Amino acid sequence: MSVDPQKILRELFDTAIAAAHPRQVLEPYLPADRSGRVIVIGAGKAAAAMAEVVEKSWQGEVSGLVVTRYGHGANCQKIEVVEAAHPVPDAAGLAVAKRVLELVSNLSEDDRVIFLLSGGGSALLALPAEGLTLADKQQINKALLKSGATIGEMNCVRKHLSA
Repeated sequence: MSVDPQKILRELFDTAIAAAHPRQVLEPYLPADRSGRVIVIGAGKAAAAMAEVVEKSWQGEVSGLVVTRYGHGANCQKIEVVEAAHPVPDAAGLAVAKRVLELVSNLSEDDRVIFLLSGGGSALLALPAEGLTLADKQQINKALLKSGATIGEMNCVRKHLSA
């Protein structure tokens, strides 16, 4: 009997990815009291999948806005999912970042916020710091990618370029 190492590795990879999917791991980390109004904000490659888990497990009123990478959307009914570019930000990421700030600026003390963050969030919420443009952020991001900078180094630079 012949064993196909590539097939075995692929099956192991798929099993690991499935085990780490938000639908398998997120719900126990949500607040125990799932009543009342909650606003979900999120960014990252897994943000839409996490938003779908919150939406399905929340008993009270739920709404919100998350941004994820193109092709990583989810079937949310109450939480808006926007797709944007990663790793180099685009206009969709800029627009959703502005909308997220507007959404959280209108909260009351009674509102509950759940912030869902996964890898890619800093590129997907692409609001430039004052004095910078989206084109500036894109150019610097491309240069960082080309330079071979680590993700920690890239995030350090991005933090200072972001509003």
